[in-house]
Amino acid sequence: MTSPQQTPDTHGHAHSHGPAAPVSKHLRKVIAAVLIPFATAVLVGLVVLWPGGAPAHERTGVGFDRQTEQGQVVKIEKIDCKDVNAAQVPPTGDTTTPEGREAQQAQTGDCEKATVEVTTGKNKGRKFVEIVQPDAPRQFHVKQGVVVAYAPDAPRDLQYSVTDVDRSTPMALLAGIFALAVIVVGRLRGLMALVALIISFAVLTLFILPAILQGSNPLIVAVVGASAIMLIALYLCHGLTARTSVAVLGTLISLLLIGLLGSLFIGWASLTGNTDDNTGLIHGLYPEIDMSGLLLAGVIIGSLGVLDDVTVTQTSAVWELRQANPDMGPRALYRAGIRIGRDHIASVVNTLVLAYAGAALPLLLLFSIAESSVGTVANSELVAQEIVRTLVGSIGLVASVPVTTALAALVVSADRPGTPGGGATPETATGAPSDAPSGTPPKAPSGRPFGGLRTRGGGGRRRKA
Repeated sequence: MTSPQQTPDTHGHAHSHGPAAPVSKHLRKVIAAVLIPFATAVLVGLVVLWPGGAPAHERTGVGFDRQTEQGQVVKIEKIDCKDVNAAQVPPTGDTTTPEGREAQQAQTGDCEKATVEVTTGKNKGRKFVEIVQPDAPRQFHVKQGVVVAYAPDAPRDLQYSVTDVDRSTPMALLAGIFALAVIVVGRLRGLMALVALIISFAVLTLFILPAILQGSNPLIVAVVGASAIMLIALYLCHGLTARTSVAVLGTLISLLLIGLLGSLFIGWASLTGNTDDNTGLIHGLYPEIDMSGLLLAGVIIGSLGVLDDVTVTQTSAVWELRQANPDMGPRALYRAGIRIGRDHIASVVNTLVLAYAGAALPLLLLFSIAESSVGTVANSELVAQEIVRTLVGSIGLVASVPVTTALAALVVSADRPGTPGGGATPETATGAPSDAPSGTPPKAPSGRPFGGLRTRGGGGRRRKA
């Protein structure tokens, strides 16, 4: 857990090749004594809870639980909607309702008859017809890739149907642009961040999701998985240093707080986690899954990414403050670091709230159309669980700033320069050569001492240039 040392050049002054001076051997032992048992517990949890893949089940053919293949639109014809009986006016003839007006518009308009060819699977080359009404939100064009659902038990003419558009090409291109931008700007750090991102998705898809489907407690799985992601991502991106270890400790404490608050308020607010068709389908397929526990697991995993950013930033700020002024004590470091943290809190909390609001925007529009009061909207479970998720995560983020800042200030201040086995000497910490005699002022490139610097251990007189 050491940082690269500063090395003098031919002129006798030092260049910094690392983000901060290394801490003493004693502090490294203390940090290791805390983190090694934690990392060992995470590793044991991964081994014990490792699912070995998602459990098999018979497909219901509902929602996402359908067998899908790839297809392509090969032909489109314009036809009269009446000829294909695409829609009918209600028997009462009432067109004042939205359903009636929609049906009448469909009857009097032109529909599209799309011929789709299956391009994957055992029935590759087979064609079927899809009727597209004029008011359908999704319209097709020739050579467009589509996703088709396959129902083997249905009659032959009804086995295939279009479920979505194939977006793999634009999504892959966008991901490539993102990766290129990260590497060009971040260089090696950016590359390591991408590797950490891939590993995080691997832990999510190979461990967290299958383990929950196998019936393991969602909260325990989320804690173990999130801890593994945190350790891998932070150390891979920021190095095996004491600074990173302090950020890990701050993140861990904040995650524990989020877990406790989430468990308390999810239970108190009677949030079931079963609020839409997707969660209802999951509960129907795997009734043994604790849906409220799944909601809590989502809160923990969703907060982890922003927590990493906050704790690393605060730790780096304290370390840089200490390196800029080695005379700062823990209180001064904490006060300076917390001033930086307050700006970070304001921006991060606002970002988190707006992110959840943006995701729930269609739902909020529905409540606005219904002219529901704010209290009615907030009391509905769909919105209430997002409020709890946002507030619990935000409390954890706010708490991570003073916690991490205090830990960093204590660790970096407890280090004693010149201790056996590690710490930087005062001259090394301030930029002077480590082999300079005690009491000798730092030299400028011309050989004259810098003006206004006070020597250490040599009488304390100010030297003038």
